[in-house]
Amino acid sequence: MYDQLTANDIKKMEAEIEHRKLVVRKEALEDVKVARAQGDLSENFEYKAAKQFKNENERRIRYLEKMIKTATIISEDSKEDEVGMNNTVVLYFEEDDEEETYKVVTTIRSNSLKNLISQESPLGAAIMGHKVGDRVQVVVNDSYSYYVVIRSIDKTTGDDEEIRKF
Repeated sequence: MYDQLTANDIKKMEAEIEHRKLVVRKEALEDVKVARAQGDLSENFEYKAAKQFKNENERRIRYLEKMIKTATIISEDSKEDEVGMNNTVVLYFEEDDEEETYKVVTTIRSNSLKNLISQESPLGAAIMGHKVGDRVQVVVNDSYSYYVVIRSIDKTTGDDEEIRKF
C-alpha cells in the first residue's frame, strides 16, 4: 500500500531533501575528512561518529525520495461542514464519557502524543467526511469497536507539524 500524502507534504519533503543534499551532506563530508586527518581510524571515535552521521543523512534522503516516488497524492479540500485533512475536531467518546480534541493529518505527520491522528488510522478513517452531530462507529479490529460523536470541526488549514523521522 502506498502512503497517502498531500501536496504540502511533498513540498516539505522535497525541501528537506534539498537541505540535506546541499547543506547537511557537505557538512557531514567535511566532518569525515577532518576526523580522518586525525590519524589512526581504528580508535578514532570522531571518525566513526562522523561516518555514522553521514550515513544517517544519506538514509534519510533515500527514505524521503522513496516516500515521494511511491506516494498517492490526496486532496486537502473538504466540504465546509465535513471533517477533512488538517481539520481539528472535538470528539465525544461515549464509552469513556469524555471529549478529546484531535487534528487529522497524513500518516507521516501523525503523533498520538500531540493528538495528531492519521487519516488512515481507525479513528481518522471513521470520522473523515462526517459532520457535527454524527455518531460514528470506529472499528479497531474484528472484535472491538466504539462510538464517537463529532462535537465540532475547526477548518484549520495549517500544516506546521513536522514530518516524522522514520
